[in-house]
Amino acid sequence: MVAWLFPGQGSQYVGMMQGLVERFPQARQRLQEAEELLGFELGQICFEGPEELLRQTRYTQPALFVHSAIVAELVRGHLQLDAVAGHSLGEYSALYAAGVLEFADALRLVALRGELMFAAGQQAPGAMAAVIGVAAQEVERLCAELAQETGRVLVVANYNSPEQVVISGEAEAVQQALGRLRAAGARSVIPLSVSGAFHSPLMEPAREQLAQAIQETAFRRAQVPIYSNALAEPLTEPDAIQRALIAQLTAPVRWLQILQRMHADGVRSFYELGPGRVLQGLVKRTLTGVSIAGIDTAEDVERVRAQSVVQ
Repeated sequence: MVAWLFPGQGSQYVGMMQGLVERFPQARQRLQEAEELLGFELGQICFEGPEELLRQTRYTQPALFVHSAIVAELVRGHLQLDAVAGHSLGEYSALYAAGVLEFADALRLVALRGELMFAAGQQAPGAMAAVIGVAAQEVERLCAELAQETGRVLVVANYNSPEQVVISGEAEAVQQALGRLRAAGARSVIPLSVSGAFHSPLMEPAREQLAQAIQETAFRRAQVPIYSNALAEPLTEPDAIQRALIAQLTAPVRWLQILQRMHADGVRSFYELGPGRVLQGLVKRTLTGVSIAGIDTAEDVERVRAQSVVQ
């Protein structure tokens, strides 16, 4: 079985998507459609930056979605597809690839999500940090302990691999946690460059408004199972997918559990569709006996089309 994976924030880079748009008319048309819907020049931000602008949530999320959606369109029919999953924002790309959402509907939700998350981060400033080398259960315990001591929000936001989790919460609580995590044996604790405490209760104002938009958007039955961030289970029915997507904004991303469940369900080949190599690294650190490759650039797409490995 073959799974397509879609990256989230942190995978963007200046110059992303440019080769695809220059090489494939279909990609150029999709970008133009996206820019008309968004009301700003997404291509210029992706191609030229500056990096600080591209890193703003309101621009990052549409950029990632459009890039991944274009790649999915270009390799469809040339690459086997049995299941999908996306990391955080990438879940919207996965929903598009699985036929659950139309391109325009997915992009509208992504743009709204980026705006709401940016606003929530301004309203309740937060922070995130990646923790490497401490068991998830110990990180959970330390977060709960510190949250109780301080009365501040602090939770595990991402279960990325057996050795990496991400914490999220109020900036002061995250800062206090760094020392305790190092004392607990963390090999590395890395503050992340984000505009808010994503996948934490501080995103509740964004979740409430996004939920309404999700409920008002037409969702179709998935053509292949989509493994939910919030549940780490395969879903195909529209109502279940909507509920899980609404929960996603304040729930942890269970990426480790998604990969483990996909493997248990028979997936042995993975492709990361979109910018960067973050998910490829997480697959390699989580599973053995599987293959993983990335499809990001025009050259990657042309190689897949030349091989045309659909069964």
